[in-house]
Amino acid sequence: MTHDRAMHPQVQPEPQRWALQVSDLGKRVPLPSGALTILDGVGFSIAHGDTVAIVGASGSGKSTLLSLLAGLDTPSSGSVLLDGAPLSALDEDGRARVRGEKVGFVFQSFQLLPSLTALENVMLPLELRGDADVETPARAILDKVGLGERLGHYPRQLSGGEQQRVALARAFVTRPAVLFADEPTGNLDTRTGQAIVELLFSLNAEAGTTLVLVTHDERLAARCGRRLRLDGGRLMTGERHAP
Repeated sequence: MTHDRAMHPQVQPEPQRWALQVSDLGKRVPLPSGALTILDGVGFSIAHGDTVAIVGASGSGKSTLLSLLAGLDTPSSGSVLLDGAPLSALDEDGRARVRGEKVGFVFQSFQLLPSLTALENVMLPLELRGDADVETPARAILDKVGLGERLGHYPRQLSGGEQQRVALARAFVTRPAVLFADEPTGNLDTRTGQAIVELLFSLNAEAGTTLVLVTHDERLAARCGRRLRLDGGRLMTGERHAP
């Protein structure tokens, strides 16, 4: 075994040990009255497979932080490593490529394309990625979320809960390294929201995905293994729950 290690000295690079590494992250927006600081000196690491809730009052910087973590926006200072990819050092095309390869999204407003059927919405990220077979995995995951009989329906023909199920299927079909969810139950009634939460965590556990979500829902936050609390753009002490 010693000889094998000498022959193969390469080890996994340090960044790959983490799904996300955030260092001294800041976001400032110029205003006529001076720069508005939205995030200030935020830093943390998230391990592969963690479930993390970003919580805090409205205006504390939660959605801005999520956008920076996903490479949808660029920071004013600091850096983000997503599954080893240095988002802050990439141009927009580079960040888009990383998102296509490593990231899934679930939004409060579902963000389904109205002109596409449920099946077509779920196939889309696979098509954009250039996969050879896009229909088989899309059908399989829609069946898994309970919409196997609704493949040809358009978003307007689906309830809010059904639309979010399509959104979950679309997010997980690419088997992302990290799934970001922004208030995933915000537009749903309590009962429907709870069903979506159960489905989200079931899919996440099965896929072994790292889950990072923004939520005002304390019950949803409590389902996560860890909380990151923002207050006025600064990170308070992370709170870890018992598994």
